[in-house]
Amino acid sequence: MKLARITTRPPHLVPALEALARRADHQSAAQTLLDELSGITVLVARKFTNERTADGMLDAFHLTVGCISLGISQADIPQDGNAQLTFLLHHGAEYVFQMGFRHVKELASLPYTAFISGFDNDPFVQQRDIKVLFMEICRADPLAAWTGDEIYKRGLLERQNNQRMVSCAKLLRQKHYAGPVNDPDMDAHAVIAIAVIFAIAGDGPIVARVRQKDLETLIHGVRKTPPDIDAGWSALLKKVPSTYHPILQECMNEFRNTIVRKILSKTGIKTILTELQNSYAGGELDVDYD
Repeated sequence: MKLARITTRPPHLVPALEALARRADHQSAAQTLLDELSGITVLVARKFTNERTADGMLDAFHLTVGCISLGISQADIPQDGNAQLTFLLHHGAEYVFQMGFRHVKELASLPYTAFISGFDNDPFVQQRDIKVLFMEICRADPLAAWTGDEIYKRGLLERQNNQRMVSCAKLLRQKHYAGPVNDPDMDAHAVIAIAVIFAIAGDGPIVARVRQKDLETLIHGVRKTPPDIDAGWSALLKKVPSTYHPILQECMNEFRNTIVRKILSKTGIKTILTELQNSYAGGELDVDYD
């Protein structure tokens, strides 16, 4: 059995300071960095922890260490103490801290999930999300292993994928056959799923919002006249920019042997409708009450 490789290392600020300690006549640079780190820690405590308690100041110090380390880790420099120290001394601790914090803010601006709502633009919610990410990524004990930069990288990839999903769903909404769907709340997965499922019927208009009656009509239609699924999906792909093709194709590959197969089979329509409503259409389904 092959064991997973586990890498443990301190925050990037630590090897930079160790490299400084090995330099001759380092007192002046060390004093400058100490003053900068102290000032940043006080500001972090005032805004994010508590400058009036020892625990609050310690938390702020750990956040300062991690945020500077994040700034160093995302810079295009060799990951060794001397290179990191040169970068830190050239730019200054405050500038590198701001670099790290800017990465946190940019990450917070990307969607945490592929579901968006009107609350996402609320300033209070935005500030709360920044603080949560700041605490999660940048808390770093200089005497312990730190993985904040890895957490950041994983989060960035996940959120960038969510952003692509959201952008694709917004485009599909704009091209909805009955006119653009204007709703601050959106489940991107559901919008994409609906468009892919309805595309099996042939080269028809894009469907991004659906009613129960529409689902029933689709099922009856494709069971009466078996469709050319690949032709329908190909037609859908031609209607959207190639940027979104991988997202749609992934959905198509997943649905081909799952929900599409059930739609075309003799599975009870009520059973299919329930699955579509619960697992695919979600909040993009306009419920029929009559």
